[in-house]
Amino acid sequence: MVEPVDRDTRGILYPAAGLRRFALTRHEPSPAVARFVDRYWEVLWDLPPGERHEQHVLVHPVANVVLGDGPAAVHGVRTRLFTRVLEGRGRALGIMFRPGGFRALVRAPMVSLTDRVVPAADVFRTELPEPTAEAVDAWLRDLVPGDTQPCEDTVRLAERVAGDWSIRRVDEVAGLAGTTVRTLQRRFVDHVGIGPKWLIRRYRLYDAAEMAARGTGVHWARLASDLGYCDQAHLVRDFTASVGTSPAAYARNSCV
Repeated sequence: MVEPVDRDTRGILYPAAGLRRFALTRHEPSPAVARFVDRYWEVLWDLPPGERHEQHVLVHPVANVVLGDGPAAVHGVRTRLFTRVLEGRGRALGIMFRPGGFRALVRAPMVSLTDRVVPAADVFRTELPEPTAEAVDAWLRDLVPGDTQPCEDTVRLAERVAGDWSIRRVDEVAGLAGTTVRTLQRRFVDHVGIGPKWLIRRYRLYDAAEMAARGTGVHWARLASDLGYCDQAHLVRDFTASVGTSPAAYARNSCV
């Protein structure tokens, strides 16, 4: 049985307001599938007649397969803010792959899916599972390759970048990989769908948004330095361009 795990709201903008309108549950994949899949997520909502909620998401730099909310679809890495309007009653079950993990299941480079949504039936060519974590996990166990895949080194490297604030530049990532910057760029575009510079920036913006959502006591200049920005103004520009509002305004509105 696939058990629920702790909730992770990174990437969900204004999470306090959103979680008053929908329920979010995460499930861990089985060990065989976890080489490529980070989690299964499930969202349920039941809004009163006439009420609608716009949920903004700063999407993780990964592929997602979404079932149960209309036709099943594969979502490539989305480089822009994603907005989903919730109305009435609904449910969605998603497979969130690890960064680069979906490449093990497709023949084409992941950049071919960047900023695209395609029917899942066009990608998998097999009967799709019921939208439950248990059914999806069993389905994936039959799909994932048993042998080591070229993308797995990229998966581990991208996840190290995600968790290590000290990694701030592409040449540092190339050094960890023992390769050149140009080769690293090609690997990330092929396996993840975006370049390493964009991935570093996206993960640092998650950290900034988490800090901002906590509200009081954020020292923005210090946070900018900690996240690897050259100055506070650079952080503010990057944050505003990605989220649509400044960090200070986001912090104020997150408390509503």
